[in-house]
Amino acid sequence: MTSYLGAIGTANPPHCIAQQHIADFMARALQFGDAEARRLRALYRVSGIAQRYSVLPDYGRPDGEYTFFPNTPGLEPFPSVGQRMAVYRREALPLALAAVADCRRQVPGVGLASITHLITVSCTGMYAPGLDIELVQALGLPAAVRRTCVNFMGCYAAVNALKLADDACRADPAARVLVVSVELCTLHFQKSAEDDHLVSNALFGDGAAACLVQAGPLPDGAPSLALAAFHCGLEPDGHADMAWHINDFGFEMTLSSYVPKLIQRGIGRLTEQLLATLPVERADIHHFAIHPGGRKILETIEQALDLTPDDNRFAYRVLRDYGNMSSATVLFVLRDVLAAATPADHGAPVLSFAFGPGLTLEAMLLEIAVSTERPAAAKRHRETLLLEDAAT
Repeated sequence: MTSYLGAIGTANPPHCIAQQHIADFMARALQFGDAEARRLRALYRVSGIAQRYSVLPDYGRPDGEYTFFPNTPGLEPFPSVGQRMAVYRREALPLALAAVADCRRQVPGVGLASITHLITVSCTGMYAPGLDIELVQALGLPAAVRRTCVNFMGCYAAVNALKLADDACRADPAARVLVVSVELCTLHFQKSAEDDHLVSNALFGDGAAACLVQAGPLPDGAPSLALAAFHCGLEPDGHADMAWHINDFGFEMTLSSYVPKLIQRGIGRLTEQLLATLPVERADIHHFAIHPGGRKILETIEQALDLTPDDNRFAYRVLRDYGNMSSATVLFVLRDVLAAATPADHGAPVLSFAFGPGLTLEAMLLEIAVSTERPAAAKRHRETLLLEDAAT
């Protein structure tokens, strides 16, 4: 029994902020002098990110016009975890609903009453009764829908959600799983001049993604991805290099400069182990959906697997337009892979990776399933991608 992922809907908050405007905010918040501010702006310029989205407008506003951070030198008193979680609780559900609505537009024939499982994913906020119950109520899902929450696992968490969805569909051919990932990373800005915090402040944005997983291709001619195989690897040497801790002033990300080297060291072995029991060779794979944890991570994977930037174009585009949205990001990349697929790609394998604390390396092999009839929403997104490719 093969399960299929498709109808990937996405959503972002209303505040789209240019990367250099965020750099200006950070320089002011950290009270940097001219030399430090120049180095910080250089870091933002080479990030590969043009803009990011946030539930907080402050990152794009001038001094004295903040609505969440205090309008004081050094932003003191700096917002507490409780204040940040109050914003998460207010903003997570509307963003999740927008992603679900985008997902449903792609498969108008799928009714909410047919959803048997709901899996929610987030590492940037938690509360109970939580987002899962709020989604059940807001969407009018059956109270008996089977709910699972994947929390605090970091950027690879959506892969774990897809594993759970795949297991549900293999166990019950009638299962239809709604997966919803919501990440409000920008709530957790850390006012610190440490290198790890400077880098994480330069990368993360807010976003949500929702998708369907079921046994068999999706209805309405929607393109989908067969879930062929999963494999997880660990690089224990990176235990302290990528980490996620709850501190007094938000959730604190550790992201050291050694992470790309660890990924480069382990990615080849991970790929071999994923493909070891499959009738697929690395040379057969020409489609990739790699989590854009950062520009350097994408470049080191290209070196390790002999990929070109064009092979990685969907990851670079998502990084450029949204930044790293933690667990939701790889679903944005998979959305673009599906949107660009043509009937000629039917049956083609897709290699996907995501990374997170541990250091955890998650790998998926998927297979494109595209019919000659594509829903209007998928056609429009494909046309947008083609126009962007032509412009660049």
